[in-house]
Amino acid sequence: MTPLADLFPTEAQLPSSVRLPAYLEQREYLVGGELKLWEGDLSPVRSPVFLRTPEGLQQRVLGATPQLTSRESLAALAAAVKAYDSGRGVWPTMKVAERIEAVERFLGAMRAQRATVVNLLMWEIGKTQPDSEKEFDRTVDLIVETVRALKELDRTSSRFVQDQGIMAQIRRAPMGVALCMGPYNYPLNETFSTLFPALLMGNTVVFKPAKFGVLLIRPLLEAFRDCFPPGVINIIYGKGRETVGALMESGQVDLFAFIGTNRGASELKRMHPRPHRLKSVLGLDAKNPAIILEDADLENAVKECITGALSFNGQRCTALKLLVVHRSIADVFLKKLTAAVDALKPGMPWEPGVAITPLPEPGKADYLKGLVDDAVSKGARVVNATGGQSSHSFFAPAVVYPVTRDMRLSSEEQFGPVVPVMVFDRDEEVIQLVVESQFGQQLSLFGQDSARIGRFIDAFSNQVGRINLNCQCQRGPDTFPFNGRKDSAEGTLSVADALRVFSIRTLVATKTTPANTHLVQSILTRRESDFLTTDFLF
Repeated sequence: MTPLADLFPTEAQLPSSVRLPAYLEQREYLVGGELKLWEGDLSPVRSPVFLRTPEGLQQRVLGATPQLTSRESLAALAAAVKAYDSGRGVWPTMKVAERIEAVERFLGAMRAQRATVVNLLMWEIGKTQPDSEKEFDRTVDLIVETVRALKELDRTSSRFVQDQGIMAQIRRAPMGVALCMGPYNYPLNETFSTLFPALLMGNTVVFKPAKFGVLLIRPLLEAFRDCFPPGVINIIYGKGRETVGALMESGQVDLFAFIGTNRGASELKRMHPRPHRLKSVLGLDAKNPAIILEDADLENAVKECITGALSFNGQRCTALKLLVVHRSIADVFLKKLTAAVDALKPGMPWEPGVAITPLPEPGKADYLKGLVDDAVSKGARVVNATGGQSSHSFFAPAVVYPVTRDMRLSSEEQFGPVVPVMVFDRDEEVIQLVVESQFGQQLSLFGQDSARIGRFIDAFSNQVGRINLNCQCQRGPDTFPFNGRKDSAEGTLSVADALRVFSIRTLVATKTTPANTHLVQSILTRRESDFLTTDFLF
């Protein structure tokens, strides 16, 4: 295997299609419909890609973004509060069709920036080119599907219901000001999966980009400014503790959409002075296990576990983070697994066929080594030939076996290319492992015995949000609910669920008398209300 350090390119070896300007200095941020120019300190944006130079490996500094303070973040919040205007602003009272038109205008502008955003995804977080392109395209598709779902929801809401002498129309209304924060591993898709449902339902938004993958929002700032009324979408930068902390302490945030750690979410929620008025939509940590039974199709199980555990270097909340294998097949499973892991190609994100890329988090390789060293000190070993080798931001995937319950790898989310393998003898051992876990997002079951699989399904259905049979854990399709139990999530996301979670059902009701019926019919036929309407969206 080529030494990891030699995989980093020289400047001259960079393909022309992925070259960036020498330094992308961003001083703009969006507040109240204006691109403000920041004259203060900047935060450097460093790529996980190092370049080979005569002086040795040098980390590529891509540019810088504004290091805003609580003053600027509170100004952004004030703009969002003003635009919402206690539900009386232009955006929350706007017709659904008009809000959809604004989002569709944004989509047109967003599509024009595809190449730029994809390139920045590769450089900023080390995501492979196919995965970066998939993230962009999937995000566009998600917004399109969200618009379609909103039209369907609005059509359903356009009818009247009658019960016990009362007639009513039930519609969904916005809730206020939303704070949206996404994760660095999907800085576009996961962020926009909450941002656009919040906007489409009539809320106003303060949006803070992820800690990595921040420059890629810059090409979209003008589109956000031009496609939405002033103050509807406000985009801030800076350290979360100062900027976001001030927002939560203000008590003026009504909706909190956050994808990150449960500890971070808890700290921010505690800052809100009126937590009973804060609705949270949280995607948090996970420790999704794959349970491989002795009758599993091993070729399929290995293929799914490789993709599930190591796609984007294992930096996904839905990644398989613990493989639990029946002892009777452990040796043959490990042999197939390690061969497949060592066959994965490491390299730069833009290289064809590459599977393992540099990690964006500073110190991540050292953290992963600490997890592996802890397991080895307690009796485990790295079983694949190249496992655990590292160089700067590179970390070669490590298959660690046998992992036991006293090791950090059995319960701690590694969020990186370490594949812990644990063995079990009795089904109850696996059930107890899942029951006692502090996380409850998903799991995967590999096996063929329908009666046994059925018993496992019954045991796990109250422990996790999704049970995957003979396939990896995953979020999609986006029309499916995405949630979790315990410390893994709060609220449910999908194309339809997201619209509901960012809104509240509000109804207009009256007794079914001739006078009241005439009143309602008059409002409808004369189009005297934008809320009470039977208009049908096509």
